[in-house]
Amino acid sequence: MITSQHVYQLFLKTQAMLEGHFELTSGLHSDKYFQCAKVLQFPWHAEELCQSLCKKLKDHTFDLVVAPAVGGVVIGYEMARLLKVRALFTERANGVMTLRRGFEIKPGEKALIMEDVTTTGGSVKEVLEVVCSLGANVQAVGALVDRSGGQVDFGIPYQSLMQVEVNTFNPANCPLCATSIAIKPGSRSLSK
Repeated sequence: MITSQHVYQLFLKTQAMLEGHFELTSGLHSDKYFQCAKVLQFPWHAEELCQSLCKKLKDHTFDLVVAPAVGGVVIGYEMARLLKVRALFTERANGVMTLRRGFEIKPGEKALIMEDVTTTGGSVKEVLEVVCSLGANVQAVGALVDRSGGQVDFGIPYQSLMQVEVNTFNPANCPLCATSIAIKPGSRSLSK
């Protein structure tokens, strides 16, 4: 299993850890942003990271992996490939997380929810709500990076490859706003 330090070095090497002034999906501001797409653009890195996550989740069995679009799609797909299960993703329609594109979840199926980065866990909680409303049994949540420093709690087993505490600020009290404008590198505002 790879170490958190190895994951961190991989993010640095692929320029997937950005520094500046960012508006996160949660609406909070931060001086660091983990752009997982930069590390996942290399399939061999995606495979290595997901193999390590699979080892951390070895005590669970799954029928499918569900991830939020856009950030979780690649990591969800790679996890499903390694676990030899179906890969589904949710996406927002009119601001509401939903399962579309003809994807189906059968009652009783065992699900793994995958995310690239968690801060407040908001997107994961939205996916959990969708998956549970369709009758699936969510066994665990996985992520590459836990930005909450271990504070996020989904009420079920949660594994990440790297736990970090990163400064986050309410926009009303953000010291970075005094010198720069926050950029939104995430995918929440993407249109159809």
